Amino acid sequence: MIVVMSQEASRDQVEAVLRKIEEFGLQTHPIYGVQKTVIGVIGDDKTKVVETMAGYPGVEQIIPILKPYKFASRETHPQDTVIELSGVRIGGDKVVVMAGPCAVESPEQILNTARLVKLSGGSILRGGAYKPRTSPYSFQGLGEEGLRYLAEAREETGLPVVTEITDPRKIDLFCEYADIIQVGARNMQNFVLLTEIGRSGHPVLLKRGPSSKIEDLLLAAEYIIKEGNRNIILCERGISTFETYTRNTLDLSAVAAIKKLSHLPVVVDPSHSVGIANLVTPMSMAAVAAGADGLIVEIHPNPNAALCDGSQSLDFETFSALMTKLRKVAAAIGRDV
Repeated sequence: MIVVMSQEASRDQVEAVLRKIEEFGLQTHPIYGVQKTVIGVIGDDKTKVVETMAGYPGVEQIIPILKPYKFASRETHPQDTVIELSGVRIGGDKVVVMAGPCAVESPEQILNTARLVKLSGGSILRGGAYKPRTSPYSFQGLGEEGLRYLAEAREETGLPVVTEITDPRKIDLFCEYADIIQVGARNMQNFVLLTEIGRSGHPVLLKRGPSSKIEDLLLAAEYIIKEGNRNIILCERGISTFETYTRNTLDLSAVAAIKKLSHLPVVVDPSHSVGIANLVTPMSMAAVAAGADGLIVEIHPNPNAALCDGSQSLDFETFSALMTKLRKVAAAIGRDV
């Protein structure tokens, strides 16, 4: 349930309500808004809260939350969450484009890519330093060396960096090098990893698993939020269906559905969704039209020579053309890229 404090409630009244609820053995998660403070209440028996707190000073309303994802729900947080980092706002009027190679291969490769992303109007540099691969014999990434190359590219271009984590023991390392920690589809339900990221407070991009329902994704986000980290970007990256032509099936209905169910920003990964480079542009345009707050696109200076996912990576010329098309789509729905 949530306890809604009145607009006139003082900080002392809010603190008194928090203490009283915690006396009942329940957990509290205050959300301090511009106009009102909302207190999330977690625990098994909340009847005492209803019985005791209804007339408490400063309490305006007590609302039960029926959805299993309490803090990711729009019921708890009606306003859209906007995540700000290094001058980039994710979840606002602008559609944020994150772009870069599937895997960091060399300092020259990632730096040249970062320059192109910046020149084309992209906002965030993506690149994999640690790569979870289906085959143990495939390229696994450069590790910490790759993280250093990403940081060097950020230093020159000013672009924030998003990169994927696979090991909860490396949280501190990723917080040092990355502006956004990406949780890949395979790790969406790695609850130890989600909990550690939640405790870190670091911005996170959480990808939907290939066989996961929308509710599963929101519950995964809940693992992070319950630890106090609300800096979460959800990502639709395609789901497994009976279709075999594309790598996955891009579920654009999820964008609209999540926008209705949750306050968290939603981005789309068209590259992993389709797995075919010449389908990335139309799916990117469709994602923007569907209301996505951003895109995460794989690009490479020479896709044919890429060590990872070259078949779905755009070359520089195609990416630049894509950005021009995205601006037109965004303008048509009152947004910008």
